[in-house]
Amino acid sequence: MVIKPANVPVCPDESGDASLLDQIRAYLASGKGKDTAFCGLVHRLDRVTGGVMVFAKTSKGASRLSDQIRNGEFEKTYLAVVVGNPKKREETLINHLYKNEAKNIVEIVPMATANAKRAELTYTVSAKVPLDKKDVSLIEVKLITGRSHQIRVQMAGIGCPIFGDAKYGGDALGKGWNLALWAHKLSFAHPTTGDIMRFVVNPPETTPWTAFDFDRRSHKL
Repeated sequence: MVIKPANVPVCPDESGDASLLDQIRAYLASGKGKDTAFCGLVHRLDRVTGGVMVFAKTSKGASRLSDQIRNGEFEKTYLAVVVGNPKKREETLINHLYKNEAKNIVEIVPMATANAKRAELTYTVSAKVPLDKKDVSLIEVKLITGRSHQIRVQMAGIGCPIFGDAKYGGDALGKGWNLALWAHKLSFAHPTTGDIMRFVVNPPETTPWTAFDFDRRSHKL
């Protein structure tokens, strides 16, 4: 299990910044006195998103974890702070998303749009508080599908963009702050033993997360 900081790329990209994957490979290699070591990337987070991730130390482990993801047996739960208050406390959102390469954004489009991909998630509103004279809401999100920018686009689609998200309209309130989207929980079967592994990591103690009290929440995050 690894905690990915926000604004660190998971794997090498055009920025040339040190990636989490390369850092883990270097760490594993140093422990073995070697120049390199295997590290399997089985899932991703957007560069701007932080939180809990898992990497595989063997190719067999990577293959088995990837199978779990394909079969829907790999559970990922996110926390997000959104601007405003969703109309429903709990809801399943189903949209079709299209990646607009020219604009470098993902858009909600009609189902029949060429190259559109079905996207589904469920969210639950945990709390809402005023922040800088506007309400923000803490939500828990479970992904049914895993699409690029999915949570960001679907929440913006119901008028509640994620705090700090300049790309999808959440920076009117959160300008200058990191995107308030955090990979909070992971649950999967260990690729060798089959034991159920569960990891929970709370978001950093920064704005807007500090507006919410995680210690006293009823489901004890």
